[in-house]
This record gives sequence, C-alpha cells and structure tokens, in this order.
Amino acid sequence: MNQNRQQGAPIEGASTNTVPTRHQTNPVTDSRNDSAGEVFLIGAGPGDPELLTLKAWRLLSTAEVVLYDRLVSPEILELIPEEAERIHVGKRRSEHTLPQDQINQRLVELAKKGKRVVRLKGGDPFIFGRGGEEIETLAEAGVRFQVIPGITAASGCAAYSGIPLTHRSHAQSVRFVTGHLKDDTCDLPWQDFVQNNQTLVFYMGLVGLPVITRELVKHGMSEDMPVALVSKGTTPEQKVVVGDLSNIVERVKDSGVTAPTIIIIGHVVSLRSKLDWVGDPSI
Repeated sequence: MNQNRQQGAPIEGASTNTVPTRHQTNPVTDSRNDSAGEVFLIGAGPGDPELLTLKAWRLLSTAEVVLYDRLVSPEILELIPEEAERIHVGKRRSEHTLPQDQINQRLVELAKKGKRVVRLKGGDPFIFGRGGEEIETLAEAGVRFQVIPGITAASGCAAYSGIPLTHRSHAQSVRFVTGHLKDDTCDLPWQDFVQNNQTLVFYMGLVGLPVITRELVKHGMSEDMPVALVSKGTTPEQKVVVGDLSNIVERVKDSGVTAPTIIIIGHVVSLRSKLDWVGDPSI
C-alpha cells in the first residue's frame, strides 16, 4: 500500500477532537414533519472514515441512538458517542438481523420518543441502500428526517483502485447494477448492458459473478473485456483482482477475496496499471 496514504489519519492542520459548528437553519434541509424526535439518514461511504462528509460527522457526534449496517467500517463506528445507544441492523445474503419493515418501524418508534436517531448506512443510502423505503415510512408516520448522502461504493472503490468510471477515450456513460441475483435467476436486461463506451458496475456481485460473466458473453460482449473486482475498497484491507470476462471467475476464486465487493467491467479497467495511486498490487 502506498505509504503516502494512511486511511483514517487526521488531516494535517485539523484538530482531532473538534466537530464543525452547526450551520444556521437552512430552509432546504429544515424538516417540517411533526414528530418529537428526528431521524438522520446518513451515508457512511465505502469505509475510509475520512470520506465522511462534514455534515455526517457533525450529526453522528450528536446522536442519541444509532442504527447501523454491517458495511459501516469499525473506524466510523468509533466516531459514535460513547453514551449513544447502538443497534446493529445489518444484513448478509439470506441473513437479516432485522427484517426491513421492522427497521422502518423501529426508526418511527425511536423518533416519536423524542430521540435524535441516526440511521447509518454504508455507501450512499439512495443507491441500493433501501433509504427510500425507510424515509417513505417516516414521512407517512409524520416523523422529521434529513438525508445526508455518502460516497457510493462504486465511486469510492473505483477511485481508490485507479479506475475512472468515465473517460473521454473509453466510456461516456456508467451504469450501476445490483448483482445480488435472487434465487440465482438472471432476470436482468443483459442486452442493454452490452454497449460500446459504457462502464458497468455491479454491486453485491461476488456470488453472482459466474452468472454475470456468462450472460454478458452470451449476449455479445467480448470475452477479453477487462474486469476488476474490488474487495473492501478504500480500507487498509482493499484488494483488487483484475482479468477479463473469460478468466475473472477463476482469478477471484484463487484469490480468496471476500465481500463486500464491487465489480467494474469496461475498457476503463485497462487504465488501472497507469493510474493506481494507492499502490495495491493486483491479484
């Protein structure tokens, strides 16, 4: 790993024990529902705590209750006040600590008790994060809420891997897709994915990687299309497996990498060898 990058290290010249002061009331972000408490839906980003927004940091530091997902990094969890109640509501494939509807209702109940509630999610809450479902329930219950976006995994992991998602010479569009295939089905618009000058990013695609590669080739994508799989991106445990559609499945299997992962497919992956600023060796 590049010695110039120390994730989670204090920013030079910044105090490590201060939080930015609260901004003045902003009519754009000032909630108008009528509950006693309030819910802050915060995107925690892909893992590196220094990728948190200042607003996320400030609100997290004043939380009374924090409901957090399993993808929130330990370094970010350390920022939660010691006196705050912590509730783990994380999900794994086919294993949920709490069903989504119960999470929604817990947020409502806590806010109606007058609590300052943080719902802390990895990445961005509106990109495959079920954030829309949660605040829909809050709105229907008359609960005040704010949404604080985070850096989505596709952006963070690509940047820390030296892979630009768009590039004028390689990709003029990027498409985010969930690779979490229910019951191993392939009900995705594969033909639409096979486009020139487009980057594909699959979230939660580790288990479905054989299906993804097979279907893309079946629908006309070249077997030599470059592919990168990023495991635990932006964290000290980041690993990147590179290959193409014909060999990435075997390379990932041999690497032993684990979730969470992001899969990037497209000609932009070929730029990694030149643009990798982190210095992680490719597997």
